[in-house]
Amino acid sequence: MKFGFDFKHLKGDLFGGITAGIVALPLALAFGVSSGLGPSAGLYGAIFVSFFAALFGGTNTQISGPTAPMTAVSMVVIAGIIALNDGDVTQALPAILAVFLMAGLFQIGLGLIGLGSYIKYIPYPVVSGFMTAIGVIILVTQILPSMGYYPKEDAEFVNKFKPHAEELILDNILKEETGEGILVLENFKETISRAEHISEEQILKESQTLAKENASGVIGAIKVLPRALKNISWLEFMLALGTIIIIYGFKRITKVIPSTLVALFVMSGIAIGFNLPYRPIEEIPSGLPMPNWEIFSSFSLGSIAPYVFTALTLALLGAIDSLLTSVVADNITKTKHNPNKELIGQGIGNSIASIFGGIPGAGATIRTVVNVNAGGKTKLSGMVSSILLLIILLAVGPAASKIPAAVLAGILITVGIGVMDYKGLRAIPYMPKSEVMIMLVVLVLSSVWNLVFAVGIGLVIASLMFMKKIGDMTGQTSNLKTLAEEKEWEDEHDFPKTLKEEVYIKHIKGPLFFGSTSDFQNLIQKIPDTNAALIIRMDRVPYIDQSGLYVLEDALVELTQKGTKILLVKLNKQPQYMLESIEIIPELVPEDMIFESFEESLKWINENVKDEY
Repeated sequence: MKFGFDFKHLKGDLFGGITAGIVALPLALAFGVSSGLGPSAGLYGAIFVSFFAALFGGTNTQISGPTAPMTAVSMVVIAGIIALNDGDVTQALPAILAVFLMAGLFQIGLGLIGLGSYIKYIPYPVVSGFMTAIGVIILVTQILPSMGYYPKEDAEFVNKFKPHAEELILDNILKEETGEGILVLENFKETISRAEHISEEQILKESQTLAKENASGVIGAIKVLPRALKNISWLEFMLALGTIIIIYGFKRITKVIPSTLVALFVMSGIAIGFNLPYRPIEEIPSGLPMPNWEIFSSFSLGSIAPYVFTALTLALLGAIDSLLTSVVADNITKTKHNPNKELIGQGIGNSIASIFGGIPGAGATIRTVVNVNAGGKTKLSGMVSSILLLIILLAVGPAASKIPAAVLAGILITVGIGVMDYKGLRAIPYMPKSEVMIMLVVLVLSSVWNLVFAVGIGLVIASLMFMKKIGDMTGQTSNLKTLAEEKEWEDEHDFPKTLKEEVYIKHIKGPLFFGSTSDFQNLIQKIPDTNAALIIRMDRVPYIDQSGLYVLEDALVELTQKGTKILLVKLNKQPQYMLESIEIIPELVPEDMIFESFEESLKWINENVKDEY
């Protein structure tokens, strides 16, 4: 494999990589916290995805790492698996990372089978609705931490879940006894004995898990917002608000220094310098990241089987995210990326990041643009960005643990606002109603229900609408008409008018596929008894699928049974192969009834069809 290093641009790559790394730092920490695995997971993801995606990828100036869409989907995976493990992150971590590893391997597979070239066919309304939903999710879910409210620490709120927590714990005891073959109804004493060993601490822990789960997502955050407002921490709120003001305000002064980084340093410096009683982020481990071999040693197919489709969605999302950024990079640098190689690079990066405990990432548009503008021209720039983050981790990891959680919440709120597709939203009044519906369905379902299923439903609806539109267009242009009723094609001017009752012409324009077969199903009923021959013009049929093939066969069978002669004119290669594959040719249409031109079919008509009406 050629890595494409070019040290002629070393200076530009160093400046580009360093600048991109500085921009990536606060975002990596924020995305890690948002994911639920902590800031170190975001930092590890940025380090490993950036390095290996740059090394093996197909876009020279791409800077990769955790992104808003990838983090939003990862959040769903993490929350679901943690909930299955009684709220214990340590216990859930191997399964979580196994799903991320699977997503990376899927991406490698997508690149190897050449799917990168087809990502561009995903409809814009689906992408637009999804991106806006990502913005809504990040924005709404960060409102609570920006106010210093954490549901599982609200004792009054947690107490509401104690009955449910006790029910779940008892249910687990009964499941254990069933697994051990104990007949519960005949041996209540064993159940009571085990229940007596349940501690208040266990009930509290389960209640906190349920409280956190109940307040998660857009709906959950909105439900507990009144409690958050009642229990607001004004210090945390001011730290988050100050962060947001600096991020938007500093851009008006200069864009040379990333405003996100300025906000991180200024607000953290105020909180630490004045010794304010703020809430810090989770501790970032010092030293080199170490592989988490429990992914393999404690692997359980049952624990990740429900997330196979989610892992595939994560892989596809990362592919779309990365390749869209690659297109942006191409437009700026006037180069051309290799989409399949890019997917392989992203997959390798995400796979390795998962082994070291990092969250998955993708090509990041803002970081890539920053890299190019600062002079980055080759893969070295992405690798330099990664190395810089590793140096920062080793040098100031423990110190970074003092960053206020509210500051990262403020950063994420600006990310949520920025990631929404305002171009798509502004176009709603002018877009076709069908596309608006697709976008809104994906937006609403992604925001309040399930990101994975919402995208799937959006793609299905978009595909069905596309097929209907193509089917309608094909039907409108290929209805059965006599020459007197339909505008003649150029080569049909010499057709004898005296035979208009005996000979019908079927013009087919476009592919004959399952979305356009209804026209053929009505074909027989439209043929009058006076008809002796049917000319089917196939000049403009580039493709026939299996559904179209069988509908055509049914129509031809009925026509030949009535004694109608079938003439096929100008068969293209693929339709002819399909007709021969199920022996429509020569059983229903003999080879001597297939003509290379309309003039040849006209000669046969003149010689074999008589004017009887």
